[in-house]
Amino acid sequence: MAVEIRLSRTNRIYRPSEHLQGQIIVNSRSSISHYGISLLLNGSVNLQVRGGSAGVIESVYGVIKPLSIVNRSIEVRPSGKLPSGTTEIPFSVILRQPSENLGKFYETFHGTDINIQYLVTVGISRGYLHKSLSATIEFIVESDTADFLERPLSSEMVIFYITQDTQRHPLLPELKSGGFRVTGKMATLCSLSDPITGELTVEASAVPISSIDIHLCRVESVILGERIITETSVIQTTQIADGDVCRNITLPIYAILPRLLTCPTVFAGPFSIEFKVYIVITFQSELSKLHPKTDPRTPRLWLAIESLPLELLRCRSDD
Repeated sequence: MAVEIRLSRTNRIYRPSEHLQGQIIVNSRSSISHYGISLLLNGSVNLQVRGGSAGVIESVYGVIKPLSIVNRSIEVRPSGKLPSGTTEIPFSVILRQPSENLGKFYETFHGTDINIQYLVTVGISRGYLHKSLSATIEFIVESDTADFLERPLSSEMVIFYITQDTQRHPLLPELKSGGFRVTGKMATLCSLSDPITGELTVEASAVPISSIDIHLCRVESVILGERIITETSVIQTTQIADGDVCRNITLPIYAILPRLLTCPTVFAGPFSIEFKVYIVITFQSELSKLHPKTDPRTPRLWLAIESLPLELLRCRSDD
């Protein structure tokens, strides 16, 4: 005997004003009696702080009470019987009812300390003598079209330059004395359906370059008591160049945003979700071979690093 939920959309993406539709599928070798079939809609923001970020004392209380977005139970069928074989029970539930005074439906996001998740669970009650049946599936929530940004995004790009003088950490002696200069520009206001774009040019470098990478990072901040705990983690790395690139040649920057690991930039009361882009230039050095697996944002003698804030938005063209 088994039960599963099959949603109407294969991508499982819905908006708060839409109906969540699908089927409850029950497979049974014989007919079964039940005391009702119900659906539970649950959406919440789960916040936690890891011990390494908060310290020993706070780590004991590192899991914060979830922030409820929606929690609603719907009866699909009253008490009755299900025949043997496969039974398909259709359902249709509006996510945000006009009569409900619900808060903001934040978009689905899976982070390190912040998880915004929406689940639908079917429950088939069978009384005290039989084990109840249940199944759960996650669906993805994106903003309503009414909440989309109306104005077109500015095509203006932020100009950056990276030299030995812009670095705040020690560099290889030959880099410090010989110098290097990398210039470029990048869009820091980006639609979630568009890639991160820009360009980069290596104008000069006294030391051969090993690689140039773009690291997309999420910056998650959680309020814990009177403190704000911030965690930055790399979610995607895109290599722009491999090896010692030709000087004064324009290299394109093009990085596609991962769906579940990004969302519109959020500034809420107890938490915030922001994004950053790190441009990391790795120079050829024997020392780098001794540290092959290090955090790309960690200052090293053979690295040059530039960070730019990235604001992500859901725009009308994303629909």
